[in-house]
Parts: sequence; C-alpha cells; structure tokens
Amino acid sequence: MADEAQAPMLVNAVDGAVDYRGRPVIRSNSGGWRSAAFILGVEVAERFAYYGISSNLVTYLTGPLGQSTAAAAANVNAWTGTASLLPLLGAFVADSFLGRYRTIVVASLLYILGLGLLTLSAILPSLIGSNCKSNDSISCSPPQLQVILFFFSLYVVGAAQGGHKPCTQAFGADQFDGRDPEECKAMSSFFNWWYFGVCVGGTIAIFVVSYVQDNLSWALGFGIPCLAMLIALVVFLLGTTTYRYCITQNEKGPFVRIGCVFVAAFRNWQRTPPTIAPIEVESHGFLPPQRSEQFKFLNRALLAPNHLKNDYSVCSIAEVEEAKAVLRLFPIWGACLVYGIVLAQSPTFFTKQGATMDRTVVSGFKIPAASLQCFVSLATVIIIPIYDRIFVPIARAFTRKPSGITVLQRIGTGIFFSTMSMVVAALMEIKRLKTAVEYDLVDRPGVTVPMSVWWLVPQYLLSGIADCFTLIGLQEFFYNQVPTELRSVGLALYLSVVGVGSFLSSFLVSAIENITGGDGRDSWFSNNLNRAHLDYFYCLLATLSAVGFAAYLHFARSYIYKRRGTI
Repeated sequence: MADEAQAPMLVNAVDGAVDYRGRPVIRSNSGGWRSAAFILGVEVAERFAYYGISSNLVTYLTGPLGQSTAAAAANVNAWTGTASLLPLLGAFVADSFLGRYRTIVVASLLYILGLGLLTLSAILPSLIGSNCKSNDSISCSPPQLQVILFFFSLYVVGAAQGGHKPCTQAFGADQFDGRDPEECKAMSSFFNWWYFGVCVGGTIAIFVVSYVQDNLSWALGFGIPCLAMLIALVVFLLGTTTYRYCITQNEKGPFVRIGCVFVAAFRNWQRTPPTIAPIEVESHGFLPPQRSEQFKFLNRALLAPNHLKNDYSVCSIAEVEEAKAVLRLFPIWGACLVYGIVLAQSPTFFTKQGATMDRTVVSGFKIPAASLQCFVSLATVIIIPIYDRIFVPIARAFTRKPSGITVLQRIGTGIFFSTMSMVVAALMEIKRLKTAVEYDLVDRPGVTVPMSVWWLVPQYLLSGIADCFTLIGLQEFFYNQVPTELRSVGLALYLSVVGVGSFLSSFLVSAIENITGGDGRDSWFSNNLNRAHLDYFYCLLATLSAVGFAAYLHFARSYIYKRRGTI
C-alpha cells in the first residue's frame, strides 16, 4: 500500500531537482511560473538598480568628478566590461561551491553594501565642506577621498552584479524541466519575458533615477537603487519554499571533468593518435567521422573509451563530449564581440550627443540626455510580446521548431540590426555636425545645437530591436548548449560578450584618442563635440560589425547543436 501511495509522487517528481529541504520535488506544486515570478521580480529590481547607476554614469564622471569626455567614456566602458566579465567568477563559485540560491543571497547583500557606499560618496563633499557639489565641476577638483570611495563602491557593485546576474537567470530557468514538452516551451518563453522584465526595470530607472540625478540630488539618485535592492532581496527570500534546486548527478564536478579531458589530451598530444573512425556512444548511435575530425586534439584523450582512471590518462566518451560542447561555443562567442562593442555606445557617446541637442519637451522642461536610453528598452518591450505571441507560433507552424526559428538565426538577425544602428548613428551625427556649422556653433560647445534630440531615436530603437534578438538569443543559446551543471557559467559567457566588447570599445576609444589627438588637433572624441568626429567612429563600428556579421554566418552555418540527453 505504501508503494502504491508513493507511485504517483514518483511519477510526478522532477528528476535532478529537490526542494529547500533536500526532498524530491513534485511538478504540480513546485517550480514553473509560480517560482519564476519571484525570481523575475528580483531581476526587475536588480536591473532597476544597475541601470540607475550605469545609464547616467558618464554624466556624473564629466560633471561632479570633472573628467574629460574620452576619459569618462573609457572609465564607463572599463567598469561595464569588468561588471560583465565578473559573472564568470560568480558562476564558477555558484556551480562549484555555493550553489545558485546562496550565491544570489550573498551577491544581493554585496549589492546593497556597494550602493550604500556609492550614496555616501555622493554626499561626502557636503560632509567635508567641498565646493564641488554641482553637475558642472570643471572649475574645481573633487576631493580625492570622494573619488577613491566612488570608484571602490562602483566596483563593489560590479562584483555584486557578477554573482547576481548569471545565477538569477539560470536559477529562474531551472524552475522549468526541459525534458517535459510543456515546460520546455515555457522555458523558451521564459527567456523572452525575462528580458522583457529587464527592460521594464531599466526603463523605469532611466526615466526616474536619471531625472532625480540631473535635477534633484546624486545622493538620492544612488540611494533609490539601494532601496530597490533591499526590497529585491526580501522578495527573493519569500519564494524560498517554492523553488526547485538542481542537484549534481555526477560525483566529479563539471570543471574537474572537463579539465580531465584537456589534461589527458595535452599529455597524449605527442602520442600516435588512434585511427579516427565512427565511435560508438552508448544509447546515442554513432559519432560520425567528420564530427571527430573537428576535434582531433580531444580525440587523443580517447585511448580507452568508456573507462575512467584517476591518473587523468583517459576519459569517458561523455566527458569528452562535454568538453567538445564547451569548445564549440567559442567561435560563436568570438564572432559576437563586435556586437558587444556597439552595445557599449548607448550609455556613453549616444548620451553625450543628446546632451548637446535640444531636449525641450514643454516650455521650461528638458528631458535628461540619458533618458533617451529608454527607447532601447521601449523597442524591446514592444517587440518581445509580438515575437513571443505572434511570430513564434506562426514560424513554428512552418519550421516545426518549438522556438519558431533556431537560436542562431535569432542571434544573427540581431547582429544585422546592430550594424544598421551604427549606420543610422553615423548619418545622424553628420546631420548634427552640419547643423552646428550652419548656426556658427562649432566653437560654442556650451550652446545647444538647434536640432531636436528626437533625431537620435531611430538609432536607439534599432539598438533595442538588436538586443531583442541577439541578447535573448545568446542567453538561451549559452544556457542550453553547456552541460547542465555549468548553466550559470553558460549565462556568464553570454555576459562576457558584453564585457569583452566594452573593454574593446575602451581600447578603441583610447587608441583613436591618441592617434587623432595631440599637437593641437581635435581628436574624434574632443570635449567639444562640435569639433569631434563621432561620425567617423560610428562608420568604423559599422564596418567592423559587417565583418563580424560575415564571420558569424560562417561559424553559425557549421555549428552542431548539442543533442538532447548527450550531456
């Protein structure tokens, strides 16, 4: 009788997941949208906090901290790059030691600390009696203590985001069982609505927080995101009893298993490799010779297939397949880096462009230049429901794919729109410079160029459409194409595209500044934007994007998707 009573429970149990007490979880009363909703709400608050800092950061650096345009842009890109690369470390800690749930809690506490210190740095001048309190601090230097505390706090926030970002998204997707047909569809939809929530949080932050920072107080503008993160942590903890927690299916950790493969392959590199022939894989048929040819280096680890040894000399087929799955990601990752460079322009040079233009909405009221970034989120908020509820079902009827089109097709579409955004940005900057010449404002940078800031909206909208396709596509791609236990790392790899792209953007800006400036010349990024040449820079990025798009098409065409159940 006891066995019969437990039978329905076992049938409805979710494999590889437990509840907060370590017990098997039942599909009907755990996970799914009920749990994902808590995590989604937390991410909305976290993005509100992050964009509340990042969207107007260049204004704070060129205002109260008195930095030049090029230096501020380089600092913003360096911080954004660091914040986007640190998820690799956070994901490693989560997948190897703490688990995603605990990492999110620790990262949230670190987030609150960083934002609190950032608020303190903003009120420090008033505490120590400095005169550099306004948004225009060119005439004086800020206190050194303020600068040190500000950048320390900023990078604490970056470190907190490194633990928070990959784990919340992976933990949210963990609430859906990819082996269940209905939950598999829900998981694909989850990535769309996840980014929808991200954009909602970012849009509110750009409208509200940037206005507070520009018109009321920087301290209040940093304090509001701190309060948002405090609320987010409380919301996350409220959902503890409903979550599904993934458990490790293999005694050897994922990093150890993959590391064993590379160690074995390296040790056997100079040995005579075995004849490459179809390799029988238990329950999955045969691995074709042409697929083996792509990974000769790893195949040298296959001296005794399907056997494990503690001396790292041989590895199992499953472990080698794991390593291959990870390696196959990197050509796609590399081809998307130019997209990351383009992504870095919205909170930096786009914002500085807008600051020189007519931002009057009604008499006596001007919108903050940073608020135009809301059009990136607005485009995404509009496109995602259309894509998820209209396009995907129609495409599914023709392609028979649950997601409508392949994830690589989705990413490629976004890269195309990203390239177009740079073309439009270059054309708009040419028009702005011509307007400055026509009204004799070239040497009067303090005077508003009589050109409406709404001319910049198309480039923001194209950036938003690109994000809707590429960023969401990268999230789903890296989550599904890595071993199950490395999904936090997979999402960190997607974020590292943005991080490395930001660093490359910073490098480009510094290099171009050194090459085009000096000897009394105005560089492409002159503080007087009417003498700068952002149009040249955007044309360069458009060209690089086109080259990157061609490389992406090449690698995407030959990519072999991870087969269900092989990893």
